[in-house]
Amino acid sequence: MKSEPDVFSLQDLKKRPKQEEPWNGVRNYQARNHMRDLMSLGDRVLFYHSRAETIGVAGLAEISRTAVSDPSALDPKSDYFDAKASPQKNPWVMVFVHFVAEFKRVVSRDELAAAPGLENMLVLKRGIRLSVQPVTMDEYSIVKKLGLSL
Repeated sequence: MKSEPDVFSLQDLKKRPKQEEPWNGVRNYQARNHMRDLMSLGDRVLFYHSRAETIGVAGLAEISRTAVSDPSALDPKSDYFDAKASPQKNPWVMVFVHFVAEFKRVVSRDELAAAPGLENMLVLKRGIRLSVQPVTMDEYSIVKKLGLSL
């Protein structure tokens, strides 16, 4: 899951009550489908900082609540408001994430690109800009090992 740290960072998640936060505001159907169809309670997440001084994985989170309707789509004051959404037909969902671990430093995009076994990781592909992307168990294990061994 990608976030711009000046909007919401792993450190922000760590500071939240119960270290939990809704992952709302996703307005891409493919990313929405990943959250709705692929994420289960307890799934681990790589928390990726984009548009940052060091772009890469900052730490780990987990899915603490599965997909539910995203109320920010219905709130005209929200940055994530969708005028086409209604209480009866809201296409947007959110999951809740819970803080797990912060790496001692961000595992940079360059480090990810150089790591054996991550050659097919979607976040490293040109043109893939989704804020929510699937990661294989092998990719997750490799990144976790890199992050925790820093």
